[in-house]
Amino acid sequence: MQIPALPFPYEFDVAHTALVIIDMQRDFIEPGGFGETLGNDVALLAAIVPACQAVLAAWRQAGGLVVHTREAHASDLSDCPPAKRLRGNPSLRIGDEGPMGRILVAGEPGNQIIPALAPVAGETVIDKPGKGAFYATPLHEQLQQAGITHLLFMGVTTEVCVQTSMREANDRGYDCLLLEDCTESYFPHFKAAAVEMMRAQGAIVGWTATSQQLITTLKTA
Repeated sequence: MQIPALPFPYEFDVAHTALVIIDMQRDFIEPGGFGETLGNDVALLAAIVPACQAVLAAWRQAGGLVVHTREAHASDLSDCPPAKRLRGNPSLRIGDEGPMGRILVAGEPGNQIIPALAPVAGETVIDKPGKGAFYATPLHEQLQQAGITHLLFMGVTTEVCVQTSMREANDRGYDCLLLEDCTESYFPHFKAAAVEMMRAQGAIVGWTATSQQLITTLKTA
C-alpha cells in the first residue's frame, strides 16, 4: 500500500506494520491528571481522540498489529531517576498522590489508557519508564518476532514521547510514519516544529500523513 505522505509517498504492508499509540493515558489527557498539574491545558490533547479512534478502528479492521504504550513507573520509583522526578516545580511529582492515584505509577487509575482507546485482547501493551518506547522495554524484540518493519505512530506528546520513540525506532531500522492529526502537544508550536524536524531532509526520522489519508488507503487497497 502507498500513502501520499510527506515528504514523499510512504509504502507499507499491513502484515509487517504496527500501529504504535503513545501514552494516551488519563494522567495526560483528562482533567486532574499529571498534565494538568503541570499547568497545561489538557483539552488540546483530548481534541485528537476522535481521529485516533477512527484510525484504531480502521487498523483493527485491517488486521494490523496494535501496540499501546504507557509511561509507567514501579511503585517504589526505582526506575525513576531524580533527574526525571525532580525536574521543574510542579504541584505534584511522579509518585505523589493525585486525584487519580499516584502520578505515573503502574496500576494506578490515572496511569491507564483512556477508555476511548483502551486495548483489547491480543494487543500489545508496553509500560515504559522513559520517554522512548524502546528504552528498558521488550518492544524491539517483540516487533522483530512479529516480522514488523514499519511503524505508524500516534499519541502524545509530539515533541517528547512521540518524537523520542520515532527517533529510537529509526535508529533500529524501522520505517516510521506519524499521523499528524493524531498527535498533539500542550504547546502547539512545539508540535509544528517536531513534525517539521521529523520529515525534514528526505524523511530523516520518518514520514507524516493525515488519519484520513491512511484510512482511505486501507479502504481502497
